[in-house]
Amino acid sequence: MSSSSLSKQPTAARLALTWAAVFVFVGFVSYFFIAGMAYEFHWERIWEHKNRARLINGWWVTLYVSLASLVISTLFGLILMFGQRCPILFLRCLSRFYVEIIRGTPLIVQILFGYYVIFDRLRLENPFWAGVLIISAFAAAYLCEIFRAGIESVPKSQIDSARAIGLSTPQTYLHVIFPQALRQVLPAYAGQSASLVKDSSLLFAIAVNEFTFNARKVNSETFSPFETFLPLALGYLILTLPISWISRYLENCMAFEK
Repeated sequence: MSSSSLSKQPTAARLALTWAAVFVFVGFVSYFFIAGMAYEFHWERIWEHKNRARLINGWWVTLYVSLASLVISTLFGLILMFGQRCPILFLRCLSRFYVEIIRGTPLIVQILFGYYVIFDRLRLENPFWAGVLIISAFAAAYLCEIFRAGIESVPKSQIDSARAIGLSTPQTYLHVIFPQALRQVLPAYAGQSASLVKDSSLLFAIAVNEFTFNARKVNSETFSPFETFLPLALGYLILTLPISWISRYLENCMAFEK
């Protein structure tokens, strides 16, 4: 990072005060709108042990689904990306066809078709793992394009230089292309990871007991939509905000002077 950009960085105290002001402002605006609602809150209904346990268990299931799907979709996305760069024309076309089909159809349709048609045929009756694989297959198509764009952003001169000093293709990817592409893909990768967490809410369609599915159950029994869905929103924020923070931290760690 250049000295001019460093000089513009706010001090820790100023940054803390600014964030405090932002939270106060957002809290005031939220209170202004919520206080004006013609609605009587009954938080005690949600705090009952049965309902509280459902929401907590659903949050953990969503966390497990998200972590497993993120790992699998990253690996599958890399495979698809290499498929699109493969010298074999059939594999390039197959990878491209898959990406276009997945990105061009709604996720809810893929969930229903995948579970009730493909996985039913394969005798995979566990909705949790079926949901993980479907979400992974969906996210992999987007991650493939993110990875491909990151790799293609590396100047060709860098690749030529790696070949000139005798690096093999795997060594070129490992030591030259991947480190430079990683900086480019981090923001988009973090955004897709957060979307994956939220997309897991559609697994209610195949009765996976994730966060949204359990929240809908609680709401149907308590008739308390705001008391149910406000904690739902908070729960998803707890899952998605760390992704953004980690991404920003890694971006700063890999920043270089221009």
